[in-house]
Amino acid sequence: MTDANERCEGRPAFDGPLAVVFDMDGLMFNTEDIYFLVGDELLKRRGHRFSRELSDAMMGRPPLASFEIMIQWHRLSDSPESLVSESEDLFIEMIQGRIEPMPGLTELLDALERHDIPKAIATSSSRRTLRAVLGCFNMEPRFGFTLTADDITQGKPHPEIYLLAADKFGIPPGRMVVLEDSENGCRAAAAAGAWTVAVPAPHSARHDFSSARMCIAGLGDPALYRLLNLHLPEIAPTSRKA
Repeated sequence: MTDANERCEGRPAFDGPLAVVFDMDGLMFNTEDIYFLVGDELLKRRGHRFSRELSDAMMGRPPLASFEIMIQWHRLSDSPESLVSESEDLFIEMIQGRIEPMPGLTELLDALERHDIPKAIATSSSRRTLRAVLGCFNMEPRFGFTLTADDITQGKPHPEIYLLAADKFGIPPGRMVVLEDSENGCRAAAAAGAWTVAVPAPHSARHDFSSARMCIAGLGDPALYRLLNLHLPEIAPTSRKA
């Protein structure tokens, strides 16, 4: 299998960020692992099993669009709305004792705050899900704003959510750094004109990240700190390998 970093094109840095936008699932937290358990439980209830191929097809998309793919994939009789509701209930139940911040997240947030760089979250998840996840760590107050699938009409890979983020910051998209772990998320950010950084993880290692400006090994990667003009923590967080 080709390493995801080999499919990313490294390009020169820019003048400096005016803001940073984080995807949430799989980028900030290990939620993609939990979503896989949720998808498998949903399908087991219907006589099927969740596959990595289906997970890749759904990843990074808003809930309704994701479950439309699942329905078509397995020819289910359920409505997307019913699967969204059932999956959210399962997810909120399953995160207890399982959810963890991804390596380097806390240190990166601390560094951005020391340098007064504004930050936000733009996720394909619902606001209910976002609040359940961030509530586990009392993290929502650390962000200037959050955008979810409930705030847009067209989900990733459409650029709407990142264009909205730039508008809320009041900055050109090109001065906004976006951190994403999925192909669809990177495509959305790149289409918006943002400086797109791919952070591949095991769940997305097979994705095509050619739309990203750069790929990094994790949120503690020194290359990210250089891009953001931040000082590395005294003890650098351990990088993840895709």
